[in-house]
Amino acid sequence: MTGTSDRPISDYALLSDCQTAALVSLDGSVDWLCLPHFDSRAVLGRLLGPEAGHWSIRPLSTYTVRRRYLDRSLVLRTEFRTPTGTVAVTDALASGRNERGHDLGRHAPHVLLRVVECTEGAVAIEMQFAPRPEYGLIRPLLIPVDGGLRCHGGPATLGLCCPVPLEISDMAQARARLQEGETLAFSLQQVPAGSRPMPPSRAEIIEHLEDTLHGWRSWSQLHQSYEGPWEELVHLSGRLLQGLTFQPTGAIVAAPTTSLPEGVGGVRNWDYRFAWVRDASFTLDALWVAACPDEAEAFFSWMAQAAASAPGHCESMQIMFGIRGERDLSERELPHLPGWRGSRPVRVGNDAWRQRQLDVYGELLSAACRLRDYLGGLDDSTKDFLAGCADVAATWWHIPDQGIWEVRGPPQHFLYSKLMCWVALDRALELADDLNAAERAPAWVRARDEIRAAIEERGWSDEAGAYTQAFGTDILDASVLMMPIVGFVPANAPRMHATIDAIRERLTGKDGLVYRYLTDDGLPGEEGTFLLCTFWLAHALALAGDTAAAREVFERAARCANDVGLLAEEVDPHSAELLGNFPQAFSHIGLVNAAWAVRQAESAGR
Repeated sequence: MTGTSDRPISDYALLSDCQTAALVSLDGSVDWLCLPHFDSRAVLGRLLGPEAGHWSIRPLSTYTVRRRYLDRSLVLRTEFRTPTGTVAVTDALASGRNERGHDLGRHAPHVLLRVVECTEGAVAIEMQFAPRPEYGLIRPLLIPVDGGLRCHGGPATLGLCCPVPLEISDMAQARARLQEGETLAFSLQQVPAGSRPMPPSRAEIIEHLEDTLHGWRSWSQLHQSYEGPWEELVHLSGRLLQGLTFQPTGAIVAAPTTSLPEGVGGVRNWDYRFAWVRDASFTLDALWVAACPDEAEAFFSWMAQAAASAPGHCESMQIMFGIRGERDLSERELPHLPGWRGSRPVRVGNDAWRQRQLDVYGELLSAACRLRDYLGGLDDSTKDFLAGCADVAATWWHIPDQGIWEVRGPPQHFLYSKLMCWVALDRALELADDLNAAERAPAWVRARDEIRAAIEERGWSDEAGAYTQAFGTDILDASVLMMPIVGFVPANAPRMHATIDAIRERLTGKDGLVYRYLTDDGLPGEEGTFLLCTFWLAHALALAGDTAAAREVFERAARCANDVGLLAEEVDPHSAELLGNFPQAFSHIGLVNAAWAVRQAESAGR
């Protein structure tokens, strides 16, 4: 089989039906597709191994490529220009018929649509279809049928609609020559094992593609009203967050992929196809700016329900959940996959679910406070649960944990965890009446004041001249940039100002992007600079009133986006390549929130 798993991560574009996602390379190959949901086992996985499955459509001759998302959508159009003509491939994961606005993705049929149109001259194209269910473990039986083929093997049946004759071996191949104005329509669908998918007609595929495009545009028209700096990037980020949303529950996955590494050839390879409580408040802020409060409310409702525990058990609140609210996310390795550029192991599941991370209470209560006007509909048990979260923060803030970066070494007294316990209590005090918990307020005030005193006394290092990663250390950590963002301290307060300067001088790479920290974290290998942390720096600078510096830092990070505007988690400090799971929700959340902060600061300055 041709192809390798070392293609740059930035070569990929995302397709989504708001229940799962696909990644399409610059040369028209679908190298990642999990059906029917984000966390399902991949049926196309060449992203992580050359033998793990792909579906490519491209010209036979040499070509140049340009691509874009069609206006206000996640429908991708890739244009191949050859010496003899031009052909365009339009790709989409289909939405349900006539789904508009808030209903986008509600009844997604889990069908990948690909329409090929010759727009100039004549072009010969080649299609290769090599399905490999179960992350490449299965080489399915390919059975030719009228209008395409069926694939049997594993827990489901795949149906490929192909309008040209197929040559079948261990994969299916087809060639065709298109003249200007001619169109070919392809589709891929999954049905339960034993079922017989019915190939749609050419007209049905084209109509469904148009309907999906109208669905995305209706969502954008209803939701995207942000006006200000970097408007297109903010709107794209809003559509991306919608594309990473599991519509049936409102969960938002951190990324649609697993095991794209934080360092090439390293072991820092994790499965991000889950939803983290930590993302909650940051996500809600971003949805408020780039989407609308309805999406924010749906996300919070799901998160509160997934995280809820019986009274007296709030201290065991989990840090992350499956997209349906699952709690057991046990991690395993897939030794048959070599990984992207040999980055092993490839993992599915994520054992971080077992960790204690105290910041989750602050994130959840901050999200609740952001949606205060919507909390009237919460039942009494959920209100009790949220109040219980504040009680846990008041009682447990002084113990060590694994922290925001999910360190897989011994627990420490991470400043960020203490900060978010302070946030939990601060927001709970704002919500005390809404939560029917006014009688708990005096205890919450005492604990909040104790945390503030501890952070100022033990979280500041005279040696470092900054707030630091953990109590009693001199290690810089970008997460302390959240201190002004969550309202703990003004960004221009002397200590915070000094900390921002220290991070700019000593935690920033030659590329001008910010590392999350530069210290041993118990794992071998190195990692790249963090785009989220760079957007945090821009956000903090905006809050400090230094809008010129904020803009400079923001644009440095935004320039790392690929040709269709997508960001990964990290950037290789040597090659400037994107690293980590892709596209990364947290990076786009940081972009939206930093853009908003710059806009607000500039408005205040005027």
